[in-house]
Amino acid sequence: MKYGKLCFFLFTAAVIVASVWGPEALAGYKDRAILNETHLEEIETAGEGFRYTLNGNEKLYVLSQCLSSQSLPESDQSAWTRNASSGMDYQEITGTYAFVVNHKGPSGEEITDEEIYETCNRQLEALKELGILPDSVKTVEKASYDAVLYSAIDVLEPRNNVAVWKLSLSNSQKNANKENRLIDAYIDAETGKIYEFYVRTPLEWEKIAPDDMMEKWSGYMGIGAPEAFESENPLLETTPYYQKYVFPGIGSGSTVATIGFYEGINELFLKISK
Repeated sequence: MKYGKLCFFLFTAAVIVASVWGPEALAGYKDRAILNETHLEEIETAGEGFRYTLNGNEKLYVLSQCLSSQSLPESDQSAWTRNASSGMDYQEITGTYAFVVNHKGPSGEEITDEEIYETCNRQLEALKELGILPDSVKTVEKASYDAVLYSAIDVLEPRNNVAVWKLSLSNSQKNANKENRLIDAYIDAETGKIYEFYVRTPLEWEKIAPDDMMEKWSGYMGIGAPEAFESENPLLETTPYYQKYVFPGIGSGSTVATIGFYEGINELFLKISK
């Protein structure tokens, strides 16, 4: 009996000593194994560098919503027909979509202000090769055009945003010959693709094939084939010469693309809207 009590006493004492001294000794052992040594360890990096990107239809939809949420003069003719006053704040924002000037400038993945003119000329050539624009359209020069970088943002879902350059014939060129010149264009700041354009051409509406033009433009943008837009509203445009098409957007939303023509000034346009 005494021998059993002695064993129990020694076991209890050993447990107490181990609980006091053991953790410190174990930590010291681990420190000696780690300190002054280089070790490699794999960690989870699934989300590292992740950047949410929109597809072509989604970008088109966000931009169309933003452009429709504020008043911008598409061209001399359309601005006149809308009775736009010289004092109008064209950057006024309404609703849940914002179209704002990007004062921070291009990021490392976006076209710079020095590159945008050359980019625009390359894209104009691409549209000419597709037969969307006539060969007579002139190239753009930095001295004659203004370029402003904008951010089109879904305010409720800020990750849904598109950076675009707006290239416009400079106000100083008002009295210049505008024949065969680009008047306005919205250009994707990453891909350089042209979302909208207003251009003076020698074409007449009777010689323009809007269905064929829209099909080629949608292929150029990578957004699939369009569907005809049906509406009985005769006041959709300020010109009788136009044809509208619809593309799927985000969720149940859609984007309307219009090919139109202003007679008299011979201005061909392709624009997007909600």
